Amino acid sequence: MQDREEAGRVRRRLSPDLSKEDTMNQRVAEVNRKTRETNIRVRLNLDGSGRADISTGIPFFDHMLEQLAKHGLFDLEIAARGDIKVDGHHTVEDVGLSLGRAFGEALGDKSKIVRYGFSVLPMDETLVMLALDIGGRPYLRADVQLPYESMGKFDTLLLREFLAALVNSMGINLHVSLWSGDNPHHIVEAIFKALGRALDMATRIDERIGGVPSTKGVI
Repeated sequence: MQDREEAGRVRRRLSPDLSKEDTMNQRVAEVNRKTRETNIRVRLNLDGSGRADISTGIPFFDHMLEQLAKHGLFDLEIAARGDIKVDGHHTVEDVGLSLGRAFGEALGDKSKIVRYGFSVLPMDETLVMLALDIGGRPYLRADVQLPYESMGKFDTLLLREFLAALVNSMGINLHVSLWSGDNPHHIVEAIFKALGRALDMATRIDERIGGVPSTKGVI
């Protein structure tokens, strides 16, 4: 009973304009994660409009997470404090873990979701293909050769750390291929945008689906 009441309070915080009855049907989650290296809060509404309020202490990463929300049409709030004076690794990885957990909690039993999503996305000279399956079996294949470059406090090595953390925490199968491109900024941004669009597709509700989209009856 207490868990249900807390879930209702989270829904109302994430959707303050909705009535108590309406918020019971909202696919939302709030996740808090605190370790010796980081302190992170994530609030997610799957059925949002792309609003984002992001503060991780890593400006380029903030911008990428804003792109994820914008193109995924999720409402996303992330507040993170970490040991970025050392480097951004712990913060980026733990945000990925927390965000993946938030997606999992917001999806609930995954009833009626489309489950699969993909995006082929261009950005200037860059072309990225991304496909995913919310099937409960974490796997990451990223055929992306990125030269090492630091964009403020975010270096290109952290892209894989974020994706791996998200994949393992959310339990998804994710494939990313770079078809063309040589600008690291464009490549990373195209991947975040494509990820948002693919997640939007995969998490949509299809009323034609009876229950969970798996012959096993569970994901």
